[in-house]
Amino acid sequence: MAAQAALRKKYRLISAKLVATFGTPRWQPRYTPVDELVDCILSQSTTDANRDRAFAALKARFPAWETVRDAPTEAVVEAIRPAGLANQKAPRIQNALRHITRERGSITLDFLAEMETDAAKAWLTAIDGIGPKTAAIVLCFAFGKPAFPVDTHVHRVSQRLGLIGEKVSAEAAHPLLESLIPPEEYYPAHLNLIALGRTICQARKPLCERCPLTAECAYFQTSATNPKPKRQKPPKDATP
Repeated sequence: MAAQAALRKKYRLISAKLVATFGTPRWQPRYTPVDELVDCILSQSTTDANRDRAFAALKARFPAWETVRDAPTEAVVEAIRPAGLANQKAPRIQNALRHITRERGSITLDFLAEMETDAAKAWLTAIDGIGPKTAAIVLCFAFGKPAFPVDTHVHRVSQRLGLIGEKVSAEAAHPLLESLIPPEEYYPAHLNLIALGRTICQARKPLCERCPLTAECAYFQTSATNPKPKRQKPPKDATP
């Protein structure tokens, strides 16, 4: 309990500095729920730019999600090729659309608005290939429900800050971070942690000298107290 209380206190300090740096994002829906689901599937293991290109191409080629569901898989693969892993993502998208049709009679997720968050998560993750991150994104972004998505940026930054352990997987991080962050802050916290990960706490080389969170960051504290030794240049050959 004491450790959990300490982590909550640490998060509050982090949150205040993130808000001072990036502001407080206000929730507003970007896509319809089904669009959000498909967009999230396309986002797996690719860049935002490639995801957006694939999503736009898919929407331009097919007039409705029913036509995507019923199209030859090869046609969907071709449309979403910019996202990468198209041979995996196309069947995943079609299977998700078919699952929704079987369960609901049409391709809609609007009914999730009336469900409790945990029940809605369970409904979405029952779809083959839909994990906690995708479910949380749909619920948080499309419905404004209290679900906290953990993507690669959030996972990396949370580990470096010490909010979660170094060996905690992204999937396991969802309930841990939801227990630390107040539900009304899930949306802005998610976006601000992503902003930090994209601009400062980058994967290959974090820009710690620009970071407002060095006082709270376990990674920085460890690096500062145990700096990597500089490589010594081999002595020049003194042989005449």
